[in-house]
Amino acid sequence: MIALSTTPTARAAIDDAIEVVVARLARRLRGHGEGARALASAVARSTEGGKRFRPLLVVAAFDTLRGKDADRDALYQVAAAFELLHTAFVVHDDVIDHDIERRGVANVGGEFRARGRERGADDTGAALLGDAAGILAGDLLLHEAGRLVALADLPTGVRGELLRLVEDAVLVSAAGELADVENAVSAHEVDAETILRTTHDKTAVYSFSAPLEAGAVLAGADRPARAALERFGQRLGLAYQLVDDLIGAFGSSEVSGKDEGCDLREAKKTHLIVLARETEAWPEVSEALAQAHTGPVAIRAAQRALSDSGARARLEDLVRETLEEARAIVTASTLPEDCRTMLHDLVDAVQGRVP
Repeated sequence: MIALSTTPTARAAIDDAIEVVVARLARRLRGHGEGARALASAVARSTEGGKRFRPLLVVAAFDTLRGKDADRDALYQVAAAFELLHTAFVVHDDVIDHDIERRGVANVGGEFRARGRERGADDTGAALLGDAAGILAGDLLLHEAGRLVALADLPTGVRGELLRLVEDAVLVSAAGELADVENAVSAHEVDAETILRTTHDKTAVYSFSAPLEAGAVLAGADRPARAALERFGQRLGLAYQLVDDLIGAFGSSEVSGKDEGCDLREAKKTHLIVLARETEAWPEVSEALAQAHTGPVAIRAAQRALSDSGARARLEDLVRETLEEARAIVTASTLPEDCRTMLHDLVDAVQGRVP
C-alpha cells in the first residue's frame, strides 16, 4: 500500500468525519429492526482499519497546492467521502467475487451469511442474505459519500466540481468492473487494449486522479494544475493496478493479503496473461495455468512458466514505462515544488510495490 507524509491530525480528522457518518447511519437505522441495526454495525466495521491513502491524497494535493486553512473542515469531509467511495466499491466487489472474508475476517456478506444460518436458512438462503446485505451496505456507503460532498461548507461552484469528480469516479469504476466480469466470463480471447482499458477504469480514476484533482479544486488551483494532476493520476493508477496484477500472480500472501498466486488460482484474465498468450511459450503456460487451482506446487509451476515466457518481464517493463510517463507529466508541469516532490514520491512508492 502507498504511504503518504501527512500529519496525524489529518488522519484523525478523516477518521472523525467517517465516524460521524457511521454514527448517523446507526441512528437512522436503529428504529428499523434488528436486521437494519446489524447492517449498520457491519457497515461500521467495513470502514475500519484502512490505510486511508485515497483521502490522504486529497489532503496532500490540497496542502502542497497551498490551500487555505479556513477550508480544512470541508477538506476532511470531502477526503472522507473518497474513503467511503472506496469502501463501497470493496463491499460490492466482494459480492461480485463471492468472497465472504477480507484479510481473514468475515466481510459484510460473510457476517450476514452466518446470520442467515443462525436463523435456520440453508446454504442458498444464507448466500442470498449475504449478497443482499453486501449490495445494500455498498449502496448506503455510496449515498453517504455523495452526501458528504453535497453538504460540505463550500461555494456552489466548488461543490459542483467536486460532485462531478465523484460522479466520474463512480461511472468509470462501474464500467471498469462490469468489463472485468465480462472479460472473465467470455469464452473468447480478450485483446490487450481491452484489458488495459479495464485495468485503468477499475482503479485509476477513483483511487488517484479524482482524489488528487479534488484536493486541487479545494485549494483553488488553476485549470493547468488540475489537468496535470488528472493526467498524472491516470498514469499512476494504471501502473498501480498493473503492479497489483504482478502481486496477484507472484506476490507473497503478506503482500497480497490473499493466498500466494491467487490470480493464477482463480484464472483471472489479467494483462500478464494476455502478454503470455502472445508468446511462443503460450501452450506450456496455458497448460500450467490450467493446473494452478490444484495447489501450491502447481502455482509455483505456473509462476515459472509465466516468467520463462517473458510475460513477467514485459509487464514489469510496461509498469516502468507508465511510471516514466507519470514522471514526465510532473516534470513538464508548473506545479509548486512541494507538489512535484509529493507526486515523485508517489511514483517511487508504486515502483517499490513490484514483487
